[in-house]
Amino acid sequence: MTAQWLTRGAVFAVFMVLIRVIQGLAISVWETHGTLINITLVLVFVAAVVVWAVTDGRGDARRNPDPDRREDLAMWWLLGGIFAGAVSGLVIWLISLFNEGIYAAGVLAELTTTAAFVALLVFGPAMVGVFAGRLLMDRKEKEHAALQQSDTDVFQAVQDEVDVTK
Repeated sequence: MTAQWLTRGAVFAVFMVLIRVIQGLAISVWETHGTLINITLVLVFVAAVVVWAVTDGRGDARRNPDPDRREDLAMWWLLGGIFAGAVSGLVIWLISLFNEGIYAAGVLAELTTTAAFVALLVFGPAMVGVFAGRLLMDRKEKEHAALQQSDTDVFQAVQDEVDVTK
């Protein structure tokens, strides 16, 4: 279990640091487009989370067709989001000590407010992605089961034969 949330947390911590560095550089170049830059970068981050979470949800549904026996992916993503928020906040604060172009609040704000925001940016979309991935897999399994059942219905041939004799 540790490797699952730690992997997600580390990847998204690095990704958030990269996004915030790009944000600082882009806003220093295009000052009048700050809002558009911020929205675009947040959407890119959220899209990456959703893609990974959909993959998680599909994989979990494939491994465990019974919904009652599936993994607790919510804890993986929650812990990963908290880790990503805290680590990325600390790293950005350290970078901002040497580069004034990167906006960062004080260390306490980065480790609380910004970390909570990043945790929510990871956890919320991840839960939507996991749900969508499981739903897609469950729907695919139901369609497959319906096709299997219609192909192997032994009474179908008898019923067709009886209908022909009438």
